Order: sequence, then structure tokens, then C-alpha cells
Amino acid sequence: MSDKVEKEEGSISIHTENIFPIIKKWLYSDKDIFLRELVSNAVDAIHKLQNVNLIEGLQIADEYKVNIHIDKEAGTLTVTDNGIGMTAEEVRKYINQVAFSSAEDFIEKFKDLEDKNQIIGHFGLGFYSSFMVADHVEIRTLSYQEDAEAVHWNCEGTTTYSLEPIDKKERGTEIILHLNEDEKEFLEADSVSEVLKKFCNFLPVSITLEGEEINDKNPLWTRSASEISDDEYKEFYRKLYPMSADPLFWIHLNIDFPFNLKGIVYFPHLTNEFDVTKSNISLFCNQVFVSDNTPELIPEFLTPLQGCLDAPDLPLNVSRSYLQNDPQVRKIREVISGRVAAKIVDLAKKDRDVFEPIWEDIHSFIKYGMMREDKFYEKVKDSVIYRATGDDRYTTLPDYLERGKDKHENKVYYANDEGTQATYLKLFKSQGMEVLILDAMIDNHFMQFLESKNTDLKFERVDSDITENLLEADPSQKIVEGADNKTKGEKIEQIFKDGLDIKGLTIRIETLKDDSVPGMILLNEQSRRFKEMTHMMGQGDMPDMFSDHTLMINTASPAVEKVLKLQDEGDTESATMLIDQIYDLAMLSHQAISKERMAGFLERSGKLLGMI
Repeated sequence: MSDKVEKEEGSISIHTENIFPIIKKWLYSDKDIFLRELVSNAVDAIHKLQNVNLIEGLQIADEYKVNIHIDKEAGTLTVTDNGIGMTAEEVRKYINQVAFSSAEDFIEKFKDLEDKNQIIGHFGLGFYSSFMVADHVEIRTLSYQEDAEAVHWNCEGTTTYSLEPIDKKERGTEIILHLNEDEKEFLEADSVSEVLKKFCNFLPVSITLEGEEINDKNPLWTRSASEISDDEYKEFYRKLYPMSADPLFWIHLNIDFPFNLKGIVYFPHLTNEFDVTKSNISLFCNQVFVSDNTPELIPEFLTPLQGCLDAPDLPLNVSRSYLQNDPQVRKIREVISGRVAAKIVDLAKKDRDVFEPIWEDIHSFIKYGMMREDKFYEKVKDSVIYRATGDDRYTTLPDYLERGKDKHENKVYYANDEGTQATYLKLFKSQGMEVLILDAMIDNHFMQFLESKNTDLKFERVDSDITENLLEADPSQKIVEGADNKTKGEKIEQIFKDGLDIKGLTIRIETLKDDSVPGMILLNEQSRRFKEMTHMMGQGDMPDMFSDHTLMINTASPAVEKVLKLQDEGDTESATMLIDQIYDLAMLSHQAISKERMAGFLERSGKLLGMI
């Protein structure tokens, strides 16, 4: 039985007389967090009673709940729980001594801290966050202990308090905040409801506002994945993100070793408005909201992930610096990375028709992850798919190489612009050769990464060279003709050199199996990559890719034969006009005609049409 309480007034043992102004000044940036602290404390009080009830067999069968009540006329906001309650001695200990003495430590140790939101709850400050919004705070409490006496603690924002017995019949605690003039928004039910749904939406105890329950006591992540349908996962996602399209896929986490972690993470359908640089995961601690900005918990390449993580082993008021340095956080990142990798492999195996549209949204992040993490690379490397020409299908790299091993062993032909490289793609298609489409910003880096992982593997853009599979053996090009002792091929080469006279241009004579293309521009793969790399490293303006380039002349083309004929007939003007046209058409496929040449190209095109 507790000792009888006489009314007492006293001074809280603390050397800093202006503790309340300091708390207000330091914590004001996120003042609505006070409600999270008070409700969390109330839920803790209920949990403590549930534990005592279990251990001591008290047979308490109450419906546990926390209620928030607003009294506009009195200007008060009250948080009430039916938990374990406090005796007078416990109020003296936990409210007067522990919290305030720790508050002094906080002032000294955290005076230079930039992130003020880290310190609420540290050093016992949770309850005293009430004074961020209230000038006057009361506690009315009755302990669960038999014959306990209810007490009333009263403080008006100074280091003095009063403590006296009261007539209170219901077990539990009421925290009554007399809101100051600047915080009247917390007398509006809509404002309070918004804060409660942000911080307390998934608490395991019923949270009511004026008697109406506002939280989901059993969020989806607390249930077993085997008993949850796809529709329920989607419904929960819509609850979290009401204006979003359905997610691409999700992963249910339920880990109890070597650490505790529950949650559901979703990969969203990305739109132009989606900010992929911002953390989108909400962190909870025992279903209490902690933060929606915890990028430290997610691998960088998986930043788009949305959803909820509940990590009960992390402190409720976890700081950014804590997350950056805690070994458990690194393990959480590794687990999430591994689970995403396993999900990718599973999706790729199950149904390619379903996986392919998903891949379009996620491939850049997966490729980036492969470049960042070796473990992730090893797990997903054989599940990566690429769009290929032909039947416009998707293929894995091993499958592509296997199909092409007789024609181009360990060599991958790719295009990064289907429009400008259409001529080259047509040639490859005519010879039954597949080309991978690698047109994402990340693909240039990704190809070089894959080459570093597989030293025998080489990527070559379709316009970098002409593969032997596209060439036709033409003995006639080697036959010496005329008095100048030049072969037909050498003669054509000289005609084009003289006709163009462009610095950095090399003329190459070949006979293609396709006669529809008179000339093609070839850019050396390694030279082009080096120029692109130096530009991306900030070393100078965008390089001129055509400072050194090759014009491949197709002797099978009727247009080239026409040039040779005109030259033999002495019509040098017409031959030169046709040579310029062949060169400009080849450059046009790269969108590389200069303004100066474009005017000549258009005028020349009109003349050539008139000659038909």
C-alpha cells in the first residue's frame, strides 16, 4: 500500500533555471513531435501493465486504449491512457528527478548539435517536449497497485511544481496541456488528426481522437506473408500512397536473427514527378513512426523503394549520425539488397511477359546496383535482360552470346539510338544478326563494367566497324585497270579522297552484301568511348566525335558505280556532287551535318532530283 500524499510544493533539482525557454528554442523546428512522445509514453504505460498483468496474474481485462481529447473553451489538449499509472514516488522520480537532471546533460552535450530533432526523447526529454506547445502542464495519475492513491502534478513552465492527492477512480495517466497562444492549431481536430496519423498510424494500441479510432493496430507487416493476398498488399500501398499507381512488386520482410526487422518495401511505378533522389521509406520502432527520411537504411541504388520498415532494436529517437555508423544498419542494407536481388531472379524465372515491362522501370537501378555491389551483381547477373532487334524481344546476355557464337563469339553488337542508327540495324537484320538496344544513360558505364568483369567480352556499337558477316568477297575490286595501274577499289578510294578533301576523314572500300547503302560513317569504338569519358569527367566541352572518322564506301552500291562512270566520262562536276551527297547522307544518319553543309545538301538534293 502506498504512503498517503500530502500536498507539496517544491523546486525541481536543476541548476539551469531557464530550462523551458531552452527546450522551446531548441525543439521548436518540429514541435508537433510532442504528440508522438506523449502517445508513445501512453502506449508504453499500457505495455508495462500488460506485462505485469501477465507475470502477476492480475486478471485485468480492460480494453486498452489511448484517447486524445480537445477542449477548445479551456484551451487544453489531454492525452489519457489506462496503463500502469504512477504513484507519487514514481512521479517524483521519473518526472522531477530523472528527466530534469538529464535535461541539464542534454543542454551541455547537445548545444552545438545541428539536427535538433535528434534530441527529443534522449535524456528523458520525451515528456518535457510538452512545453514546446504548452505553458502549463498537469499530470493526473493513478497506479495499478492495490490501494494506490491518485496524485496530481502541476507545473507552469518553471522549475517549481506542486504535487497533491486527488480523487481519481480510473487507473492510468492523463497529461493535460494548457496550450499557449501560438499553438491554438492543436485545438483543431483536423490538425491533431493529421499529426496522429503521421506519427501514430500503426501503433499496436487503439488510439482515439474524441472517441474515434484513427490507427491501424495490426498493419500488414505484422502478419505472415503466406496469409496476405496480392490485393491486400496493393490496398496497403494505396493507404500509404493514395495518389500513386499500383507498385511494380513488393517484398515482405520478417527477420528475427541476427536482428529484428519487419516491413514491406515496394518498388513503385516511376513517373516524371517521382523524386528518385529522396528516401521514401518510413521507419518505425515497435510500430511508432520515427522518420520518413532515412536513406541510410536503404542501399543507394534502391532509393526509389517505398514502404515501411519496423526496426524495434533501433532507438525511437534514432539520429542520422547513429544510422550512418551503426553496424546493424549496414546489415539491414545488406538484407534489403539481397532480398531485392532474390525478387529480381524470381520474377525473371516465373513469367517473362510480366517481368519485361517491370524491367523497363527498374533496369537503371539494378545495373547501378550491380556496379556498386559485387554480391548483388553475382546474384542477378544472369537475370538481366536486354531488348534485342529481330522480333523485338528481350534476351539475357548468355542467351544472346550463345545464339551468335558462330558469327561473333564473345562480341556484343549494340545500338544506342535506333533512329540515327537505322541504316546499320537494317544491315545487321538483313544478315540475321541480332543487335542489343542499350540506350539508357547508364548503359555506357554498364557495358564497360561488364567488360571489366568478363575480359573476353567486347561491346561494339553497330557504327564502329563492319563485321565480316556483312561483307561480300569481291575479286573484281583487286583487278588492275587502266594505265595508272590501280585496282578498281584503289581508284574509287582516290576519287572520294579528292572529291571530299575533309580533314580527319579516312576512306575505306568494302563490298557489302546489301547494295542499298552507298556509304556509312564508322567511328572507332575505343576512341569514341575515350572522348565521351573525358567529357563526362568535365575535361572540356563536348568533343567532336567526327574529328577522326571513316567513310566506308560500298562498291556494291549502284550510286558508287555511277560515281565511277561519271568520272570515267569526264563529268567531274556531277561525280563530285554525287560524292558529296553520299557523304552527307552517311553523316545525316548521325545527325552530324553542319549548318554550312546542310544548305549545300538541300540545294544539291534538288539538282539530283532534276537529273532523274
